[in-house]
Amino acid sequence: MAEHRQSKKRRYITWAAAGAVAVTGAGIAAQTSMAATAWPAQKTFTGRAFDTCTAPSLSAMKAWNTGYYGAAAVYIGGKNRGCAQPNLTASWVKSVSSMGWKLIPLYVGAQPPCQKSANPERLTAATAASLGTSDAKDAVAKSAALGIKAGSPIYLDMEPYDITDKACNNAVLTYVRAFDKELRAKTYRAGFYGFTSSSAKAIATATDKTDLPGNLWYALWDGKDTTTTDWPFGKTQFTDHSRAHQYMVNSKETRGGYTLTVDRDTWDAPVAITG
Repeated sequence: MAEHRQSKKRRYITWAAAGAVAVTGAGIAAQTSMAATAWPAQKTFTGRAFDTCTAPSLSAMKAWNTGYYGAAAVYIGGKNRGCAQPNLTASWVKSVSSMGWKLIPLYVGAQPPCQKSANPERLTAATAASLGTSDAKDAVAKSAALGIKAGSPIYLDMEPYDITDKACNNAVLTYVRAFDKELRAKTYRAGFYGFTSSSAKAIATATDKTDLPGNLWYALWDGKDTTTTDWPFGKTQFTDHSRAHQYMVNSKETRGGYTLTVDRDTWDAPVAITG
């Protein structure tokens, strides 16, 4: 995720400014909107994953299908998505799924009002709820168009911000709740990507868990391939296949003659249903 919408340098500046000195999981406790609907069985992947700004070509995905990585995150949409996606089509999803790849849908929605970087879409206290709902509708529509089916997770990308700014943090949580509530109304599972020092911390430490995501993908660039030994929050939170960890960024790797710059992830959480 290091290059999806900000340069690496810019992202570190933002992070520093923010204060950086078939299973349902325990995270389901936050998913208060799920009970009324019959849900498809969750598809869970446990292993290594990668994310990169632009979905690689089919040739690259075939070359990289060596067994080291088993899943790949794809940026399905959002006004703050930083890269064009010429390869990301329903046909691509079908083809890479047939190769055995698991896919992780990621949506770069509205960003916080107190965030320092420029954003095409920024939420405010007044617009947080309505933007959360409309962005979730867009995320579901884009997922469905790609052949990512109901029951799949959609991970909402929230970049670093100052969570000690109470008004800003409350607006973000309002947005996230509205986004997640709409996802679940459309029978998609709610996931969240954020930083352990800010955006992920805001979710994990919120007193009111209503409509917050049940799956947490945390960015902690410590080089540790784990979702347990460096887990920074309550040990009973997001257990039972509800965690993922982005542990390394901007890793330039060559496999089968194809070189990609990727972020490395340890995955133990839901992935897309495409079959």
